[in-house]
Amino acid sequence: MPATPYDLVIRGGTVATADGTFVADVAVKGGTIAAVGAGLGAGTREIDATGKFVLPGGIDTHAHVEQLSAAGIVNADTWESATRSAAFGGNTTVVSFAAQHRGLDMMKVVDDYSALARKGAMIDYAFHLIVANPDQKTIEKDLPELIKAGHASIKVFMTYDLIKVDDEPLLDVLLTARQNGAMVCLHAENHGMISWMGKKLVAKGYTAPKYHSISHPRGSEAEAFTRLIALAELIDQPIMIFHVSTAEGAAVIREARGRGLKVFAETCPQYLFMTKHDLDKPGLEGAKWMCSPPPREKSDQDALWRALALGDLQTVTSDHAPYRFDATGKLAAGPNPNFKQIANGLPGLEVRLPLLFDAMVSKGRPEFDGRGLEAFVDLTATRPAAIYNLPNKGRIQPGFDADIAIWDPAKQVTITDENQHDLTGFTPFAGYKVTGWPVHVLLRGQDVVKGEALAGKPGSGQWLKRTGGPAAKPTGNLTLDMDPATNFGAKIL
Repeated sequence: MPATPYDLVIRGGTVATADGTFVADVAVKGGTIAAVGAGLGAGTREIDATGKFVLPGGIDTHAHVEQLSAAGIVNADTWESATRSAAFGGNTTVVSFAAQHRGLDMMKVVDDYSALARKGAMIDYAFHLIVANPDQKTIEKDLPELIKAGHASIKVFMTYDLIKVDDEPLLDVLLTARQNGAMVCLHAENHGMISWMGKKLVAKGYTAPKYHSISHPRGSEAEAFTRLIALAELIDQPIMIFHVSTAEGAAVIREARGRGLKVFAETCPQYLFMTKHDLDKPGLEGAKWMCSPPPREKSDQDALWRALALGDLQTVTSDHAPYRFDATGKLAAGPNPNFKQIANGLPGLEVRLPLLFDAMVSKGRPEFDGRGLEAFVDLTATRPAAIYNLPNKGRIQPGFDADIAIWDPAKQVTITDENQHDLTGFTPFAGYKVTGWPVHVLLRGQDVVKGEALAGKPGSGQWLKRTGGPAAKPTGNLTLDMDPATNFGAKIL
């Protein structure tokens, strides 16, 4: 008998890309997509996807996995548990953080973190390099070497006492990224406003978790965005602004992009589906909804959905930061902590895609004008892959990795604490009812999740070596202060 031309053929599903939707077969050979079309030849293995959606696997580019926080707490998930949870949620790639703290050597941080990922990851992965110790060695030696080695994005915090980077060293980081072709990602809030507000609230006895929601004044976001964008414009360095939470913050980004600056931005499900009132629970229960920045108002949700539809925001990530509701996590400071002593962060790797699918596809949010499925694919797979230059990811297209999630658009699921696959023990989205769920997830053509069963193995995920790519390339439009033609010939960049 003649050999079958393909390792796998997924038959008759509705294939969705960022550009369109159509019924087709998808053929896989050697871990990559070999063909997309009607009536493709036989496969050694075949999957009937009739009535289902065949989508690129989700790419979550903002997740904290097996990471030590500045407060000295390791989050709840291991690489094995986090990537298991991610896969059950339809994801095939995650970008997490190799986190430098004060006094730590960046090269050793990356080596140690890489060892953890190699051992446990069930899906493919890359790292952002968190810089909290921007000394001469980190800036002039370690970052250039690590970027050259394939770690092409850097993260900086503009707040939090133990890890924040002030404006002058931030300019050094931006310049190093520009010189070496990396993207810079930022947690941008005004540190002084947050610190001052938190101290005032605690001093007056406002200590419950719900007061966290006002301890990060909404103006702290827009101010920090404005200042950050000015710094990036001075250096002509592209930036990615993480977890946009306010209408005012989205407006600042829209204005900057309208001037031609390479400012990218993301938001998260907690800002699209939650408000500050979710923290208003009895006792310490509201701690389960604490993250930074905090959820805001219903009007901010609407503004963020509009910003996604307009392209002002390009991706939706989980910002998965799982801390258990016990002494290992949220209650590490004791049984009666004030909100300043409670670990910030929510689990979200598994529910990100189902929540978005339900809102954009099943319910058809009007902002996307009937193209919710295409926009869903774009926001959760295609654009993340492009912005972070993840090789051969994010598309159902010949030559790309066969990272595929098959969705049942009619499957109804109620999200509960018990049906999550991470180690947090709870989900802040418990009780949400969604329509549409990934029922078969493949990484490079191999099963990772099949129905309710896990098929993937720890260590089967691969590290994705990457350059900064087109998104990280400077515009070449220098400010008057930096242009030798207008600054008396000074060559600073």
